[in-house]
Amino acid sequence: MVQTAKETGSVLLAKPRGFCAGVERAIDIVEIALEMHGRPVYVRKEIVHNPHVVEDLRKKGAIFVESEDEVPEGAVVIFSAHGVAPAVRNNAQSRKLTTIDATCPLVTKVHVEAIKYVKEGFSILLIGHAGHDEIIGTMGEAPNSIQLIEDVEDAENVSVKDPNKVVCLTQTTLSIDDTKEVVDALKRRFPNMHTRNDICYATQNRQAAVKDLAKRVDLILVVGAANSSNSVRLMEVARAQGVKAHRIADVKEVRPDWLQGVASIGVTSGASTPEVKVTEVVDYLKSKGHVAAREIKVVDENVTFSLPKELRDHRKK
Repeated sequence: MVQTAKETGSVLLAKPRGFCAGVERAIDIVEIALEMHGRPVYVRKEIVHNPHVVEDLRKKGAIFVESEDEVPEGAVVIFSAHGVAPAVRNNAQSRKLTTIDATCPLVTKVHVEAIKYVKEGFSILLIGHAGHDEIIGTMGEAPNSIQLIEDVEDAENVSVKDPNKVVCLTQTTLSIDDTKEVVDALKRRFPNMHTRNDICYATQNRQAAVKDLAKRVDLILVVGAANSSNSVRLMEVARAQGVKAHRIADVKEVRPDWLQGVASIGVTSGASTPEVKVTEVVDYLKSKGHVAAREIKVVDENVTFSLPKELRDHRKK
């Protein structure tokens, strides 16, 4: 295997990094809803997992709530990019709320798959992390037919009604490498299992960029929130390549001792991290003597997702 030479004194930026199409769409939805309906509009849960994005939208007039029950009857509520269970939609309807769905289309795809396989009598094994908003929403589609698989141990111990009618679905923000072990364990137990690759394009691209970056640098900083699954996975992917890596919410979390004896530094960001937070980190590294940053591009991203129809119509006016 050809080794890529490490670069001395440089700051290298992974490309792609930062906002994905689903995050851009979700933020646009909140901003357009504010234009259409005025302040306030309510958002159920964090629209995306990044406190800087949430605070920016809060200043513009969004009110973030944990449950649709906190929204005044008849008001506007937006469902976050991570999706919701049918029970949430039904409750919102019963309370006469005007709902706008900011669920990422790739998450919606997993929901559709779950519904399809349940109707066909399959047991669904969903690989993901307990408590994550995306998992809660997906499992809510068919709670009696979906079992959560968090690791290989779960895969080895899960039981199903019919071993020949099993399908494996995946949380979209996981590491490809992490899910492979779990999927392989499930395939050994259920050779006829249907497998869907639900890890999103943005997650895969950012992980590929980190792997390339790891060949060139001594340290990788991943800018992203602690509750951002894809940001945590980027850190883990970097470490799996044998490189020191840390996830930071923003520049204030960079520790000077991390930089001691480090010749080259890679910087990337999770799919819900604003680019300004990356710029702040790069500026800090420059102030510590590292040369101007340059990008290392692995793949071009040109994916876009359509807005909900009512918001598209507003944009045309």
